[in-house]
Parts: sequence; structure tokens; C-alpha cells
Amino acid sequence: MTITINQLSKEFDGFQALKKINLQVSEGEFIAILGPSGCGKTTLLRVLAGFLSPSEGEIVIGNATVGNPKETLPPERRNIGMVFQSFALWPHLNVKEHIRFPLMHHRFVPDAIKKKQHDRMKEVLKMVNLEPFADRMPTELSGGQKQRVALARAIAPQPELLLMDEPLSNLDAELRMEMRGEIQALHQLTKATIVYVTHDQGEALAMADRIVVMNQGEIEQIGTPSEIYSKPESPFVARFVGKANLVEGNWNGKYFTPSLFPDIQWPDTGVVSEMKKRNIFPVRPEQFRLSEDNQDETGLPGLITSVQFQGKEIHYTVQITNQTWTVHTDVSQQFSLGEQVYMHLSVPDNIENKHLKHQAI
Repeated sequence: MTITINQLSKEFDGFQALKKINLQVSEGEFIAILGPSGCGKTTLLRVLAGFLSPSEGEIVIGNATVGNPKETLPPERRNIGMVFQSFALWPHLNVKEHIRFPLMHHRFVPDAIKKKQHDRMKEVLKMVNLEPFADRMPTELSGGQKQRVALARAIAPQPELLLMDEPLSNLDAELRMEMRGEIQALHQLTKATIVYVTHDQGEALAMADRIVVMNQGEIEQIGTPSEIYSKPESPFVARFVGKANLVEGNWNGKYFTPSLFPDIQWPDTGVVSEMKKRNIFPVRPEQFRLSEDNQDETGLPGLITSVQFQGKEIHYTVQITNQTWTVHTDVSQQFSLGEQVYMHLSVPDNIENKHLKHQAI
């Protein structure tokens, strides 16, 4: 099912929660709406679901206009499934009864499924690995099992559009990683269009076909995970996705000079024009390399002010004059708190490396 959102705005008592949102979603696409708390992502999902009406603009799902300021179809009249952050399980129904409920009451359930509800229940239980738990009550389930029940209930009637509102935020880190894979597998099995709201960049990067980054009710950037991570179009996206260091300076053609170090030049590693216009070079933490010396005279001197061991890598905070930058290295590079180091920009092999002093160019 396709989605078209045109000039969508939503206002609450004078507060503009959504501002002129435009978005096209293709059939079968997995879209992640990513942003911090209060950015409008859940409001957008609720308008899509029909829980809220637009203040301006329209929403078209399939070939039908389902929402505009004059008329909004309620959720039960849209062919959607919904997965909530809080699981929203009914305490008096067991697992299989949760799956049976939408099969009996969802108005868009295909006739073939209606006639074979028992078979569909077994099929869905198998999809979400809950066959041994079919007769258990919600109080007898772990957090991960409860989330599987919520997913099973949503996909059981074969909705063409699946909406998910931060479904993994109540799970621990290991379960979240496991559930990412299961949600991806369900997407492949169901072929449903998915709109997935999250504040977790890792979830969005891992699962989505495209990511919509929102900030203060507006869309900052839309792109594939690779595009969003590697080519941020605004300082907000650069910081929020990938935790980039925003180095200020001057662009001169294909080269950048940091304002703190006018004798250094960095080659263009694929920075987008929007960032160049702002005279910013976004450097992700893993794009810096640390060294104890500066033999090639390309390093920026700094002082390590924080060291965080993270297993396969170490996260450093480095103070350079009056600024603080973040550097991630693998465990083979180990430096101490308070140590003087030099920061070097790592340049891909296919880019001409001339990040040298001006005198050497």
C-alpha cells in the first residue's frame, strides 16, 4: 500500500507539532521515522493511523484520501495494523486469543483467512516463534514474548500498512537486537508497508529501507540509511545520526581548512553541498585516527579528557583548544586519560590524500 502525505500540519492549542510534512512511501517499503522526543514523529504516526485529524494538508493511503481538515477516516476504516510502545495486551486473553481477535473483528480480513482462522492463528504463531506459548496469559510472558504477541496481533489480519510506535523501547539491549532481526523477517514474510517510529538511530539504520529524520515538527532529511549516515544534509542530522563532530572552517573547491588550524587542508570525502555552504566538515568519530606523534605534520594536537572502553572499540573525548571532539578507535589503539595526542582525518583510498600543510602542497 502506498502513502502520500501532502503539506501535512498538525496544531495543538497554538503549538505547531507538524509543519508542512511531505512524504511518499512506496508499496512494501520499510520507512523509519527517526528523531528525538518531541520532534513530532509519534504525532505523525497518530495522524497516519487516524487517531488525530490534520490541521492542514492531506493523507492518501492507496487511492483513497483518508485524512484532511474536513474529514478523517477512523482507524477501523483503514487497512492498518498497529504495534504500540506499551504492548497494549488484554490481560484476560491468552496468546492465541489475541491473534484470533483481529481475525474476527478487523473489517479488511481476506475471506480466505476468515474461513480458516485456526490455520491463520497457527501460521502467525509460527512466524513469531510463539507456538509453545499459545495458551499462556500476558502475565506469564517475558517482555520479548509480549512484544511478539503485539506483533502477531498486528499482522494476523494481513494489513497492507503496519504502523509501529517505538515497539522495542521497553526491552533490554539484547532483546532489542534480537527483535530487530525478527521484525525484518516479518517484513519479508508479510510484504506489508511499514512505518516505524523510533528515537534509536541504530534501529533505523539496521532495519529501514529509507529513514525520515525529523526535528521540531519538520523533516530534516529523507534518504537511505547509508545516505543519512554518510551524507548528512544539516548539522542536526550529522549530530543525531552518527554523532558527527562539526568542524568549522572554510571550503575552497575540493579542500577544507579547519578554522582552528589554517595550515591544514582536508580533501573532500563526500560532504554534501548544504554542509559546504555552512562551511562545516562533519567528521564521524570513527573517521579520526589518533597518534602519539605528528611525523607527517597532518595531525591536530589535542588532550584526551575521557576514555570509555566499549568492548570492540574505545570512545575518546579529545579537547582541541576550546572545543571537544569525539573519536572512536578499535581496541588496538589505546591511549590514557590526560595524554597528548594528534588527530588525523582518515581518508578513503579512492580519494586523493592531500591533507598536508600548505607549504607542502
